[in-house]
Amino acid sequence: MTATSKAPTDDAPSLAHDSDELAADYEKLSAPQQFESGKRLAADLGIGAGERVLDVGCGTGLLAEHIAGLVGPPGSNGGHVLGIDPLPLRIEVAQVKARANLAFEVGDANDLGALPEASFDVVVLNAVFHWLPDKPRALGQFAWVLREGGRIGMNTRPPNASGGARFPMYEAMAQAMAEPPFDRYPRLPARGVYQVEPEEMRALLEAAGFTPTRIEVRPSVQVHATPEAAVRFSEASSFGNLLGHLPPELRPAARAAMANRLAGLMTPEGIVQQGQRLVAMAVRA
Repeated sequence: MTATSKAPTDDAPSLAHDSDELAADYEKLSAPQQFESGKRLAADLGIGAGERVLDVGCGTGLLAEHIAGLVGPPGSNGGHVLGIDPLPLRIEVAQVKARANLAFEVGDANDLGALPEASFDVVVLNAVFHWLPDKPRALGQFAWVLREGGRIGMNTRPPNASGGARFPMYEAMAQAMAEPPFDRYPRLPARGVYQVEPEEMRALLEAAGFTPTRIEVRPSVQVHATPEAAVRFSEASSFGNLLGHLPPELRPAARAAMANRLAGLMTPEGIVQQGQRLVAMAVRA
């Protein structure tokens, strides 16, 4: 993808597969996974007292709640955090965390026109950018809501560095889905995931009017306690798209088949997935 291209959207992930159960699973299972990388991103951005922060793709609000503690006590100095997510069920879970300096709304990264121009100091995207098909449009929206000199920070999934081969965990799940009766309902292995290389990220940011300050690939380790937990995390973090292509009556059997394959990857620590995160930070010119 170039800085001016638009990815095709005919295989974009569906928002219709989410459920109360998946939202609850994400709240629980993302804590030792995405949440920790989000906290590091917030620290790297230097988010501090009095700042106005937009958390795009906030999910169930764990990171937004953490950032609300960084911007200061409610009403003390004007600091405020708004979390937006296109999944209403996740926003329902997040709303429990709302307080005077923390709010949540259903919102679309591609259309932030309802928010005032230059109304935020920081925009954060934690494990979100790879879900956005039209990256130039989304970055233009982030530039719109950021003040001059405002900061954007994101960590996202880069293309697999191992020559396109799937990670062992994803390969095991794909093998399970290649067996009958699941093979009658094919789907693309990376449906709806639009990854960029570091230099592509730099070009995208610059084209949108940002000055990159940090673009680096960091190692990322995910540990799942059991095969079943690995499947549920993958299903919850993809908001149901992992198995959304299957008829509902086949999904329990598919989960069991995936877990059976994943059992071969178990170690004394659990299922350990060695991966990478692309971390990008920039300033609005």
